Formats: sequence, C-alpha cells, structure tokens
Amino acid sequence: MNYKELSLKMPTDYSDNELRAIISKKTNINEFSFEILKKSLDARKKGNIYWLLSVRIFSESLKGDAFIPQKGFSVSYKKRKKHVVIVGSGPAGMFSGLLLQKAGFSVTIIERGADVDYREKRIAEFEQTGAFDANANYAFGEGGAGTFSDGKLTSRSKRISKERAFIMDAYIRAGAPKEIKYLAYPHLGSDNLRIIVKNLRYEFVEDGGRIEFENLVDDLTVKNGIIKSVKTADNEYQADFLIVASGHSSYDTYRMLMRHGVGFRVKNYALGTRVEHRQELINEAQWGVSSLNGVKAAEYRLTSNSEGFLPVYTFCMCPGGTIVPAASYKDINIVNGMSNYARNGGFANSALVAGVNLSKLLGRDVSPEEALVWTHNLEQSFYFERYRAPACSIKEFLHKSSSPSVSGSSYPLGLTPAPLWEMFPVSISESLREGLKVFTRKLKGFDEGLIIGLESKTSAPVQVLRDSAALCTGFYNLYVSGEGSGYAGGIISSGTDGIKAAMAIMEQGQ
Repeated sequence: MNYKELSLKMPTDYSDNELRAIISKKTNINEFSFEILKKSLDARKKGNIYWLLSVRIFSESLKGDAFIPQKGFSVSYKKRKKHVVIVGSGPAGMFSGLLLQKAGFSVTIIERGADVDYREKRIAEFEQTGAFDANANYAFGEGGAGTFSDGKLTSRSKRISKERAFIMDAYIRAGAPKEIKYLAYPHLGSDNLRIIVKNLRYEFVEDGGRIEFENLVDDLTVKNGIIKSVKTADNEYQADFLIVASGHSSYDTYRMLMRHGVGFRVKNYALGTRVEHRQELINEAQWGVSSLNGVKAAEYRLTSNSEGFLPVYTFCMCPGGTIVPAASYKDINIVNGMSNYARNGGFANSALVAGVNLSKLLGRDVSPEEALVWTHNLEQSFYFERYRAPACSIKEFLHKSSSPSVSGSSYPLGLTPAPLWEMFPVSISESLREGLKVFTRKLKGFDEGLIIGLESKTSAPVQVLRDSAALCTGFYNLYVSGEGSGYAGGIISSGTDGIKAAMAIMEQGQ
C-alpha cells in the first residue's frame, strides 16, 4: 500500500468526518485509510488555537513507495531454568516482569502494598477518617505511586523509541486509549490506571508469572556479591537474579540494601510544595477563554532561573485534578497531584519545587543515609493532626503575611493555615518566592492560588551505584531500577529502566 504524510491544522473540536474531508481535499482521493502520527495543541495565539496533526495516509491511488513498517521491540521465548525475583509492581517492576516472563524466565513479583482494588478502598477510608494504612496508600501498592496520579506518559529520555512503543502497546492492550501513541503529551488518568494496572497483572499471571501483595522484602541472603535469596516476614525466595524496583519512597528498602553493601551516592533532587488554582483561571490565562471545545483543560510548564537563587520549576501539573495526601509512612505528610482521564475537576494543581544539592544546602558533606534522615525529618515537620495540610495563599507566601489563611481546595483532609515560608530552609523558601514572582509575570492570575503542604517526591535523594546495564556495583545478579534507582522519573523512564534490567538479565541468563 502506498502512503503519504501530511501536516494539518484542525479546529480544536474537529470530528473524524471533518478530518477525512480535509485529507480527501488535500490528496484529491476518496478511497484511503489513515493514522495519526502526532497531535499537539498550538495555543501560542489566544485567538487562533488549533490542533496540529501529522497524518499518514494509505491508498492504492497514491504515487510513491509502499509503506514498510519499522520492526518493534520483541523477545523470543526460550524456556530457561532461572528464577527472577522483582521487588515492586510499579512500571519498572511490572514491565521488567512482563518481558522476562515472555522470554521464558520464572518470575515472582513481591509487592509490599495491596492490590489496586483493596488499595482504592483503603485510600477512600483514609481520606474520610485520617486512618493511615501502611500497606494501602498513595505511595505503596499495585502499580506504584503512579497508579494514583495524572498518568503522564512523557519522557525526556532519548533513544528509547522501541522501549516506549513496547510500554505504550502494553498499556493499550490493558485498556488505555489508542491516542497515547500520538498525542504530544499523552496521559492515562488515575481512573484508567486503576483498570490498566490490574489488566497488566492479569497478562503477567496468564504468561505464568507470580505476584504476591502485602509482602515486604526486609532482608537478603548474599554471598560473595551474589544474591542467593530474598526474605520477607513469612517466606524466603530463592533468586538467580533480583530486580529491586521499590520506588523512591521505600526508605526502609534503601537502608536494607545499604546494610548489605549496596553503594549509593547523594544526588541532586527537588523540594517544594503544591500550588493550586481554579482550573478556569488557568484556562483563561492560557487560552483567553474559560473553556475550549475539544480540549480538556489548560496546562502550564514554568521555570525560573534567577541569578542568586535555586532553580525553580513546576512539575507534574494536574489539570482538573486534586491534591492528595501521599504519605509513605505514618505521621509524615507530603502531597502529590492526581487527575482522572477527563481532567474535568474544578481545580488545577502542580508541584512548585526548587532544585537542591543537599550538601550545599547544609554546608557539609552529606552521606546517603543522612540524606534519607534529613528528608524524612522534613516530611515529619509538615505533619499536622489527622493529616491536615499546612497551607497559605500565594500572595501571603510572597509577602510573608502575619496571619495566613486558606480558602477552598481539593485536598480531602482539610487545610491548616500556616506560614509555609518558615517551614522550609531559607534558601528554598526565598527561591520559591522568587519563582512565584516570575511565574506571576508569565501567567496572569498565578498569584491568586494557594500553596499547600510539602512536595518531596519528585525524585529520590539518593542514587544507586551501577553500571550502564543497571547491574549494581560489586554484585553479579542485583539490579536496582526505576525511580528508586535515582536514574528514572515518571512512568515511561521507569518502565524503560526496568526493561533495561530485563534485557541485561536475558544476556546473563541465556
């Protein structure tokens, strides 16, 4: 079948029939099929906002070469007498598990948290009562922390097109919309993710994999740099290979690895807060109107690099979303953002964070263990009774108001007025203030929002020492992958990191 590629400008609320009519007019043919290769919103001019589409058309009537599809990412099945244990069921754990099971390994995934259905139930109870469940919360459980997020599928990683395609295809098989293959900024939404992660588990189990929930790995058996077994409170699992994909919140797992000689270093990370606005305000600032047919909700990405201040940026923006209590342990409080696929909530929120080098911040060399302790202590300082979140308005933060106040918010457990500028180290507080000034100039009305709680989980404060194939330094069969490794951030890069470990194990375990 011959093909042709076109770039098209389409109204935000175009229909499939209108798209077909435009293609027919541009090509002067009536019999064709097509696929969208890329779709992005051009909102640079508020009075002229449109979708920019890259489309591939197939037709016998077209002149030129026949289309030859590129080969995708695949593995060949070969029965292998090797058992792989994977700690964690987030993207790194699940995609490495899927790949290894399809390649013929015996794979067991051990997840400290609950399955997604029980997890959802306990989170709902937590938000009603403030009763925290260590095994079923926003941080731990099936699918990892990303299950209860906006489900963004973007990544700045280069040269991962095959891995990305493998992940996208797996998500679509599990129920994700096909648009994730071509949208410039695809997302799944937490409501879809709760279905998708369960369907990925079904696929893994149908391929012969085994998964155990509410089972914390708390020790290893190691001999001469070789992992022999993995231990939980009730069981011991023999392992030819071990992948630890426990996420960036599993501080007890970090410490267990350190006890066994796994090397870590302190890395730069980010600390800050969540900002929240009415979604209509963001829509008006970005589009010039309160709503736009064919587009869910306006987004923003803001950065500030003022001289003399830490770099400040927004991260994980959740249009039409909610701010959630994302504590990973009892009696700490951190916040995160979540939104459903429709992004139709009344509020928009985003992390507002400053890039931090902890040794520079504290004026001394900091060990990996100290980095974990310092971050945990900061998270404890933001805990208020029943997980109420400390908050103030952006204007109060800017002007250091003597009597902070709070108004409506999506945060489910309530807000407590607090001088957040006093709760951060001075350099972070002053940098956030400078960033807010810059963002208010860039986005009209930005200073009309709220600042809520502590955002400390944009990435891990430590990074494992490993080689280019993700094998831990000094070990022969131990891989630490995903966000917990300190080398990945987000669903796509974490999943890709897990795939990298799986491919390395395939090389070793032929």
